[in-house]
Amino acid sequence: MRRAGLARGVAIGIATLAVVLELTDIWVTAQLPPSPYTPLPFAPEDMAGTAFPVFGAILVYSRPRLVIGWLLCIGGLSAAANILSANVFMLVYGGPPHGRIVVNLTWNVLQLTLGVLLPLLYPVGSLLSKRWRWVVALAVAGMALDWVAVATEQWALRRSAHWVVGAAMAIAFASLVVRFKRGDAIERRQLLWLMVTLPGLLIPLIVGDPVWWLATLTIPLIPAAIAVGVLRYRLFGIDTLISRALVGTGLAIVTMGVYVAVSAAGSMFLSEVDPIAGIAAAVFAGAFFQPMRRGLQRGVDRLLYGSTGVPSALARRLRHRLQHADPVHGLLATLDVLREGLSVTGVAVEVDGTTTTSGAVGDTGNAPRPVKTIALVWHGEPVGLLLIGPTDRRRFPAAHDERVIATLTPYIADAAHAVRLTAALQRSRERILTAREEERRRLRRDLHDGLGQSLTGMAMSINAARLTVRSSPEDADRLLADLRSGMDAVSGDIRRLVYGLRPPALDELGLAGAVAELAESPIETSGDLASLPAAVEVAAYRIVQEALTNARKHAGATRITISLRREDRLRVTVTDDGVGLPPDARPGVGLGSMRERAAELGGICVVREAEGGGTVVHAELPL
Repeated sequence: MRRAGLARGVAIGIATLAVVLELTDIWVTAQLPPSPYTPLPFAPEDMAGTAFPVFGAILVYSRPRLVIGWLLCIGGLSAAANILSANVFMLVYGGPPHGRIVVNLTWNVLQLTLGVLLPLLYPVGSLLSKRWRWVVALAVAGMALDWVAVATEQWALRRSAHWVVGAAMAIAFASLVVRFKRGDAIERRQLLWLMVTLPGLLIPLIVGDPVWWLATLTIPLIPAAIAVGVLRYRLFGIDTLISRALVGTGLAIVTMGVYVAVSAAGSMFLSEVDPIAGIAAAVFAGAFFQPMRRGLQRGVDRLLYGSTGVPSALARRLRHRLQHADPVHGLLATLDVLREGLSVTGVAVEVDGTTTTSGAVGDTGNAPRPVKTIALVWHGEPVGLLLIGPTDRRRFPAAHDERVIATLTPYIADAAHAVRLTAALQRSRERILTAREEERRRLRRDLHDGLGQSLTGMAMSINAARLTVRSSPEDADRLLADLRSGMDAVSGDIRRLVYGLRPPALDELGLAGAVAELAESPIETSGDLASLPAAVEVAAYRIVQEALTNARKHAGATRITISLRREDRLRVTVTDDGVGLPPDARPGVGLGSMRERAAELGGICVVREAEGGGTVVHAELPL
């Protein structure tokens, strides 16, 4: 901690010293005649001497051990010292001979730190490998050769030394490309922040007169991009920034081309061509702006990501595949498209404990673990989890991924919901078949073991009574009395079997009356409830019966309201003022039974919290 505090203090001191030198240089520059080379009142070294040490101090303050921050501090301080020493000797002696040693020293430090070491070490603070040390050696050799040339006043040799140092700097910047190709997604993203700012510096310098001085204005962008790349590289989508910049540049070039073309053509026929050209360019830009922008955006997306990287194209491909596939294969198709668009090792979807995978991703075997987990929601209902594996090596994996995920996730949620419905339907069919066979078995057992045995016993009693009616009337009377009791028992068994198939109250009282009898209180009704299909009546009755049982037995309700409304479908609502659903409630047999009865008819049954407390059971049954 003490070393970190000392490092932060030294970095802040370097930045402060650099700013003081620059303030001094402002006064010195004001005493000199205006420079014929630039319209700006300051030199590029002034801008570098202010921006680089300030951002370097920010980096050192955040990460004291990161060498990148120290390079910015030292390089920026050397830039400030270089321009100040050159201007002081120009002011005092009228030329550089007396200050050549100081100017050369500070300039060499500037070249070595910012021109060679910074691109070689950015962003992690270490070389790609030890083999890159020769670049540093080449730069040092060139600087030593420059000192020899200055000492011996061999100006031809000095030009050679400058070429050697320039070659070392060019190779150092070329190492950024090599690092970008070898780096992972995070390192590439950090490199992009620096690489996107370099054209603003290099292009004016390459063009030279009369625009070279524009590079001075872009110098602060470089240390700012380095600071963002190291500390906050996830703050913005750098690929989105590049994409928008390319699109904007393309629009500007097209508009300027129209302006120039109209000017050139108009100069042959019109005397005042500028207003005409401006109007034509404005009309062209207004009429064709959106088509041009869309076309340029598609071209830039294909340039950055390839044909699979355009989210709209991926969505079209996905819709086409979903239209020609069943739910299970449709989900796999969505995962294939997402994996291809993201260029990841694999993607998977977990739905009700079942995992569908495209590629390699997971927690078992040799498959890589997912790096991102996204909840899939279909119309507010969670339907599963989307698991995304690590990215492969590719150019721009960051903001592009977010756009692809945002575009394709709704389709994946739809496909997952379809798979869930299909599985639920299959399970429901299996349960219906099982329940039907169980019901048949129960009926067979009841009829054979209960009703059949009773009827057999009654037949035997009748035969015994016939044989004894003349010889022993008392025994015959006793047998007939037992037969009468047996008939009552058989009638009860028959009523129980019939009630199991369909509640008699539905035939005797109708749905509204049967439900009111269950509730033991009046109910709310609307529409014609007398001509409902038999299956709908049974389903509605059983749903109300189960809801009443839950409200009385588990919720402790004191007031229960039941509503039956016939519209385009039968809507059944049971509301109670009980304790409501617990937060960790799981559907039991009763709730599952209500939902299955509704699903058998193609309807729905939803259980939710009531406003002000309690529970609402709402079912909609198609007619």
